[in-house]
Formats: sequence, C-alpha cells, structure tokens
Amino acid sequence: MIRLKAPAGYKIPPHWHTQAESLTVLSGALYLGGGDKMEASQAHALKAGGFHYLPAKAHHFAFSKAPTVVQVSGMGPFDINYIDPKDDPSGKH
Repeated sequence: MIRLKAPAGYKIPPHWHTQAESLTVLSGALYLGGGDKMEASQAHALKAGGFHYLPAKAHHFAFSKAPTVVQVSGMGPFDINYIDPKDDPSGKH
C-alpha cells in the first residue's frame, strides 16, 4: 500500500505498472486519464471517496488541481514504468 500526498498542480506523466492497482481518493480530487499522452481533457475527476481499479500494464496518467491524498493498494513489488523515459524522476533512464 502506498499513500500519496500531492500538492496542487502535481502531475504524474503517462506510465504503467507491472501489477494491477486499486486507487482510492482520501481527500481532494485526482484527475485520471488513460493513454500514452497527458491530455487533461481526457481525464476524469475522482473525488474524495472515489475508487478506481487499474489492471496491470494499463497506460495512464494523473494530476491534481488542489492538494489531494490518494491511497494505492495492490500486490507488490510496486513499480512505475514511464512511457517516456525522460519523465522518470529517478534519473534511471
């Protein structure tokens, strides 16, 4: 399980995970979209209490407009594979 506290304007570029994940918004709103490009117009808002299931290897992106807390659960280990390696903040591309 991972808990993410995202500030307003936070962006998670298009990526995928090896394992499926279940996402619950605890506060705020997370905007979630599918695909290989970050297109804000294609995202839908998950408000506090909202739940979304993402199957393994589903390409998706997310962003917040206001401070948001999200809980992500699934079978580990957790990984994140960016569609564009330049988006990887770890510098391991």
